[in-house]
Amino acid sequence: MFCCQFLWHGLLKGERGVYISLEEAVDDIKAEALQFGMNFDKYIFGMNFDKYIKEKKCVIEYIFPKTFSDLDYQIFTKIKEVNASRLVLDSISLLGFYMEPEAKLRDKVFTLFQRLKKHGVTALIVSEIPEDSKALSRFGFEEFVADSVIILHYLEYAAGGMPRSLITRKMRRTDHGTDIYPFEITDKGIVVKKG
Repeated sequence: MFCCQFLWHGLLKGERGVYISLEEAVDDIKAEALQFGMNFDKYIFGMNFDKYIKEKKCVIEYIFPKTFSDLDYQIFTKIKEVNASRLVLDSISLLGFYMEPEAKLRDKVFTLFQRLKKHGVTALIVSEIPEDSKALSRFGFEEFVADSVIILHYLEYAAGGMPRSLITRKMRRTDHGTDIYPFEITDKGIVVKKG
């Protein structure tokens, strides 16, 4: 949901976007988004009849790259296809399980991030962590090569209950809040509350 909202709000501002999924099927991503009023098809197929837009502004694609070079090539091919300024890569955690040794993966991810910046692309890269982990990322390097780190997790209260929460652990060149912010998933998507 977080990824879809990132892409959707960009589209509403006139930005173009690419969503690369390494796990979830495209139809599942679009169906989930549609439940919250985000109809990506009108941007994917270039048929937004409300505004008479006839060009593609968004790509959502499932890929299974065999190498990091293949992933890199596919990402930049899709970015060029729609002249995207936003990218979602969901999830980078999968790469370490079947691709590269961790040291090589770190260098390649760093290079990817630098290339995205050079192309003016703001990227939301998902890295999953085990639920009880104190780590900020799956492999321990993602938070060092990224400009920002936002963690979504559950807080467990002593009285019971596990509300969803968000914390910004890192946001380069920004004076960001350090509170833990509860959030809810409503019919409008993710709604962040005051900390």
